[in-house]
Amino acid sequence: MLVIRLTRVGKKNQPAFRVVLTKKSNPVRGKFIEILGSYNPRLKTKALKADRIKYWLSKGAQASITVHNLLVNEKIIEAAKVKAWRPKKKTQGAKDKSAPAQVAEQPAAGTEAEPEATKEEQPLAQKPE
Repeated sequence: MLVIRLTRVGKKNQPAFRVVLTKKSNPVRGKFIEILGSYNPRLKTKALKADRIKYWLSKGAQASITVHNLLVNEKIIEAAKVKAWRPKKKTQGAKDKSAPAQVAEQPAAGTEAEPEATKEEQPLAQKPE
């Protein structure tokens, strides 16, 4: 299966991407069939070959989610954007165990814990003489 996806070509801490056509089984930095454009997120520049992208999509190539959203922004294809990521779900066991421990360790704001000495002195003061 053919896929249109991004390949990173920028320097360290300077990301720049090529939009390439490749086989889905190829590694991300591996061989590709054709360069279909470029994208620089730092400079917000996009140079896409719209006619070649439409051609390959008509032949059955699939665009990755990020490339699909880029194509929608550039109005090369007419479709709705796709959510590109999902937040991690926390497990029920981790939530239940961590929540009470945090509450017990930290007293409420504006209140101070009473020293233990005052608790011991109170019963002595209440004894009749």
